[in-house]
Amino acid sequence: MSSFPTEPLEDIEISLLLEGVYRHSGHDFRGYAPATVKRRVLHCMAQEGLATVSALQDRVLHDPMALVRLRDTLSINVTEMFRDPPFYRALREQVLPVLRTHPFLRVWHAGCSTGEEVYSVAILLHEAGLLERSRLYATDISAPALAVARRGIYTQEKLEEYARNYQLAGGIRAFSSYFTAQYDHGLVRADLRRNIIWGQHNLVTDGSFNEFHLILCRNVLIYFTQKLQEQVQALLLGSLVPFGVLGLGRHETLDFSAHQRRFETINLSEKLYRRIA
Repeated sequence: MSSFPTEPLEDIEISLLLEGVYRHSGHDFRGYAPATVKRRVLHCMAQEGLATVSALQDRVLHDPMALVRLRDTLSINVTEMFRDPPFYRALREQVLPVLRTHPFLRVWHAGCSTGEEVYSVAILLHEAGLLERSRLYATDISAPALAVARRGIYTQEKLEEYARNYQLAGGIRAFSSYFTAQYDHGLVRADLRRNIIWGQHNLVTDGSFNEFHLILCRNVLIYFTQKLQEQVQALLLGSLVPFGVLGLGRHETLDFSAHQRRFETINLSEKLYRRIA
């Protein structure tokens, strides 16, 4: 009697859930790293007070707000201003001097979460005298995260932490000067927000919408399978002007990618690459 190899029931349910979400709403999480997806689906299931993944599937397919809650749980929104300060120092010292040669700059921050890293780049451009001739496009899959980003309001406690990052990143001014104090919060200055366009965009299912001189897609690819990483890398490559710069997260790389030969490395440790083909 032959035995049929069986997949754990919970894994089958999660696969069906992700397929249902994609076919119902167009949000595609099927290529996300399985361990991350499973952990977040189980968390969502607990938050909804449900006993099985199948019950969660039933709810999200029939309750639009449950679908939003699941989507926001599966989306990764971990960020801070000047996160990984050496990256921003490298951006300041190795990339902005080259970008200065262009008459107008287009920057895409793909997977911008709640906006902290977008405002960090705006500050760098401002200090380099480039912000007035730059347009920053900041996109994310999560509408709630984008709503927070558009407001540009952060707690004083967070701003104190961000100020330390800013100094380590080579900041040259008083970090507090970039905010208007509002009780125990700070509002990003209007001139830093003026040239930013915020929009919802799904890196998995949506296409390119412009050509950019600088694309930052940091700490997003690590949550994707290798196949999906290469798909998104192709999108980013196709969105860069010749000799445009791509910045990835510290634990992300183009090594062994099908697109590796299309780039040269600017800074290996900080994962900054220039498109050459």
